[in-house]
Amino acid sequence: MIDVHKTAYLSFVEALHEIGSGRSDSARVSREEERALLAICDYSSVGEGDRLAKARYLLEIEARGELDLAEHMQAVLRSTMWKK
Repeated sequence: MIDVHKTAYLSFVEALHEIGSGRSDSARVSREEERALLAICDYSSVGEGDRLAKARYLLEIEARGELDLAEHMQAVLRSTMWKK
């Protein structure tokens, strides 16, 4: 999931840089990036390695100021709850 988000984020950044060139899919790639990030936030870690990888990655995202939507926090909190 982290690799999917990194790819979506790079596509989003590229789309932002190409806005002046007439490319109009920045909204689409923005939504894709957001969905990928929400998937990480919502992921219930199954082991110590998963938990640490998720936490480290989300801390990187937060440090850039991009973990800022209420949906992000809600998804992270939901992911810590035991799911059947």
